[in-house]
Amino acid sequence: MNKNIGIWMDKEKAHIITINKEDEDMITVLSEIDVFRPHGGSGTRLKGGPQDVVHDSKFLERQKQQYKIYFTSIISYIKEADRLVIFGPAQASEKFNKELQEKYRDISDKVEGVFKADSMTDNQTKALVREYFNT
Repeated sequence: MNKNIGIWMDKEKAHIITINKEDEDMITVLSEIDVFRPHGGSGTRLKGGPQDVVHDSKFLERQKQQYKIYFTSIISYIKEADRLVIFGPAQASEKFNKELQEKYRDISDKVEGVFKADSMTDNQTKALVREYFNT
């Protein structure tokens, strides 16, 4: 029996839907990716000064590590997939697909598509994955 898995993901969470003939199973993986909110200083320093560059690069490096942890936790749920499809509103789904292509070729080969999709309810997400796999 084929193990069809659809993933709806954004920067905050991933819904992993496993479709079988008779039912579906949904697991949610939460990310711990920081959302960058620049905070101004006392107003005496111009925005974009040397301090801001240091903070930005530290933030970006930390965010890169957080994405890696997030992706690794998703991968642990999809290793057994026969077919995969990835949906999402932002760049997270594209970043995840790129990570699969670069480091998880065996899983990447099972990805049939990466599609843009806005936020949906759990039932809408399940229906989207079911429809994709025609089950």
